[in-house]
Amino acid sequence: MDRYEFLSVKPEDTAEFSKQLGGLLQPGDVIVLEGDLGAGKTTFTKGLASGLGITRTVNSPTFTIIKEYQGRIPLYHMDVYRVENEFEDLGFDEYFEGDGVTVVEWAHLIRDQLPEEMLTIFLYHVGNNERRIVLEPKGQHYEEICKEIFK
Repeated sequence: MDRYEFLSVKPEDTAEFSKQLGGLLQPGDVIVLEGDLGAGKTTFTKGLASGLGITRTVNSPTFTIIKEYQGRIPLYHMDVYRVENEFEDLGFDEYFEGDGVTVVEWAHLIRDQLPEEMLTIFLYHVGNNERRIVLEPKGQHYEEICKEIFK
């Protein structure tokens, strides 16, 4: 499994990179975002939403767990930070196998419910606004997406 890295020097770089990624995604794709608080997960998701043709304001679903947005492909944005029991059945699998793109923040908290194939994206603080973005594809489909965006 290859890893792909991108250095973002400002939030706009992160949003533009994720917008390009959003343009390559298909219904049923699952994107997992991992990073500390303030690492840029929501900024990343906003750009991705733009790439999916979503014009509505995207913000973190911290207290609602799941927010849905309509675009050329629906976006299901999950923040599972507040899920109290990792085995609680909240119907995540219906989203993972659905007609939209699912983005999951803090996904390690529901690891056992995640699909086998997905794209995990780690966001690391490098400096004040700089972020190192590491993509780790699991599955041929996600490997091809990474190769396309990094060519």
